[in-house]
Amino acid sequence: MQPYEQNQYAAGTGFARSAAQVDQGLRAFMLGVYNNMVLGLAISAVIALGVNMLAVTSDPSQAAAQLGSVYLTSFGRTLYTTPLMWVVALAPLAFIFMFSFRMDKMSAATARMTFFAFAAVMGASLSTLLIRYTGASVVQVFFITAASFGALSLWGYTTSRSLSGMGSFLIMGVVGLIIASIVNIFVASSMLQFGISVIGVLIFAGLTAYDTQKLKEMYLYGNYDTEAAAKVSVFGALTLYLDFINMFQFLLALFGNRNQ
Repeated sequence: MQPYEQNQYAAGTGFARSAAQVDQGLRAFMLGVYNNMVLGLAISAVIALGVNMLAVTSDPSQAAAQLGSVYLTSFGRTLYTTPLMWVVALAPLAFIFMFSFRMDKMSAATARMTFFAFAAVMGASLSTLLIRYTGASVVQVFFITAASFGALSLWGYTTSRSLSGMGSFLIMGVVGLIIASIVNIFVASSMLQFGISVIGVLIFAGLTAYDTQKLKEMYLYGNYDTEAAAKVSVFGALTLYLDFINMFQFLLALFGNRNQ
């Protein structure tokens, strides 16, 4: 990743930079954020597809188990029908906690590699979507999410309106979604799930714009050296990656076609 200039002063000189230099540095910073995020999404997609290819077979005679209309290989049976499925499902959460507590102590290179490892583990967890939904609907919803995310992030980057007031409200909404999702595990209400999905899309749409603007302001009003800016870029990529993945999953719950 290319080095970033200081947002207000050239690194180590104390001399103010021109508006053109600030704008150039900001573009380089945000490009680094998006590059890391896209690489993370690509890793997740490749791992999800690879795991699915190893876990699913179209030949019933080679199947070790059946999950709905899907035939599982021995690997798939182990991954999706044993307690290992909980390890795979919860492993991304462990990475999030590690980022939260260790980010300040990581180098930029270590943070980037940890993010990519997280994306790989998340890909393994997301492979279950290719069992629950048809491949065509997963691809379709992915592109819908990408277009929506791009438009929302662009708006968050270009708007002159401050979105800071949305932050607390959106975070409270995320907490509410988590609580409602836990409750729905026990009540199994299709109407509640529909409501969770609709609200989830709206919340993460708002977070996409809010987080983009926040990253822009972190660069403009922070004072980072090259190493710190690279670490913030990785953190920003993780933040936007999570916004994208969550919006994708909620949209898929609304518009995806389930396997019979």
